[in-house]
Amino acid sequence: MTKRDITGFIREQLRTQSSQWNLGTFGAIAEFQRDPGEAFVLTDEPGRLAATTARGGVGFGDLSAVRLFASETAIGQSWSHRISLCLPADACAMNRRTVLTELGLDGEALRPQDRNGILFDMGLGTLQADICIRTADPGLVGVLRSVAGRSLFESGNPAMAAIVAAGPHRVFMARFGRCEVYQPIPPADGKSPEGPHTHVLPKLLRSGRTHAATEPVPDGFVPCAHLVPAHPLKDGLGHRRPWDQQAHNAFQAMLGEYGDVRLLALKSRLAAAMASGASADAAAIPADRFARHVARVLLRQMLQSGHAPAASWAALLERETGDGDETAAAADDYGHG
Repeated sequence: MTKRDITGFIREQLRTQSSQWNLGTFGAIAEFQRDPGEAFVLTDEPGRLAATTARGGVGFGDLSAVRLFASETAIGQSWSHRISLCLPADACAMNRRTVLTELGLDGEALRPQDRNGILFDMGLGTLQADICIRTADPGLVGVLRSVAGRSLFESGNPAMAAIVAAGPHRVFMARFGRCEVYQPIPPADGKSPEGPHTHVLPKLLRSGRTHAATEPVPDGFVPCAHLVPAHPLKDGLGHRRPWDQQAHNAFQAMLGEYGDVRLLALKSRLAAAMASGASADAAAIPADRFARHVARVLLRQMLQSGHAPAASWAALLERETGDGDETAAAADDYGHG
């Protein structure tokens, strides 16, 4: 795709209320969505394409190196889907700071009123995203400056408790854009608020992964952000809803344009076999993780859309309940699941 094509697609999706976004890495992710009728500002100017609400925002700059890649993943009796915004592995790296670091005023903030806030890199050392907070609170700034240069997770470091208590803006930045969250930070035992929010999960960060093992990514590329279009079976909060054929058709069209050619061919072949009433015995599904996900997602979609294939398909595809991935639960971070 040309830069103009990608920019036009992103612009259209930013205007689409049901589209959700996230930016970050495996174990540290910022999510942006807006409710039906929620007021939002679309910024469309040279060097900046963004959508913001009173609760958060997502914005993009230079998209010329971005590759869009669509995929689906089976989760339980449902599935998730997403379009990854990928960069070449040798061009995606951010600063990878490993200690709390003051960066100065955030002149690139999505909203003008936030540009007097001070950015602090949390020092998580992640590859494709700098995980930061932004604050103009003198008290919090003082605490953070007093422990700058130390690991956020160092024993006795008061920074994390101060951050949670103050609830500063979270600002996650990749080479081509950023996601900002303005809502409060829930306590460790609390529930994330509806709408824009962040997850920072040290256990997953320690894995060193750039993305969930259940998400296919083109060779030599790293996903830095994701677009999650409307799901045909679940609403924006992940609650089940009546089957939406229009939403299904819309994502299948995106999958056809941005998906993996090999997996698309497999899905087409299996769909024809299921629709014909053929038995699953001769399906010849390749013995790899992503092929199994394709088959399981297709089965779920056929069942939900009222086109149940022969019972042998369910018996074959549900023989294993999962792929043994430690990342299965984290797949929800990349879409409705």
